[in-house]
Amino acid sequence: MENQEIAHRLALRELVDTFSNLADEKNVAAQMALFTPNAHINVVMEGKEVFDLNGHQQILEAFSGYLVQFSVVYHLNGQQTLEIDGDSAKGIAYCQVVLIKEENGQRIKQTSGVRYQDRYVFNNGKWLISERLSDFMWTDIQPI
Repeated sequence: MENQEIAHRLALRELVDTFSNLADEKNVAAQMALFTPNAHINVVMEGKEVFDLNGHQQILEAFSGYLVQFSVVYHLNGQQTLEIDGDSAKGIAYCQVVLIKEENGQRIKQTSGVRYQDRYVFNNGKWLISERLSDFMWTDIQPI
């Protein structure tokens, strides 16, 4: 593997990890810098599409509206596979997401297994997410 490819792989891993770190901070505005202006995101939960988002404004509104209900947002990223072809790439990344909220005086923990299927573009010296399918494959909800 050549140095350029290694650098791209590291940058793409950092892109995915930075997305998760900013989600944990609920800093959705900063996440927008990780997407192309016309990015497309689909969010699927247990086989049902819950969001079909186009562009920064729709993504910002949907992510902000969703995350505001949780007191704790915690992502733990796992394996990532990538196929890089010049200034474009596609990848799959796995993540466990823990969300905690209060409901009727009870703390509730929602844990999900997420598989991100991404398309990336290299633009002005950095990688950006142009498309993302966020597949929440399973979710477990329990009081804590």
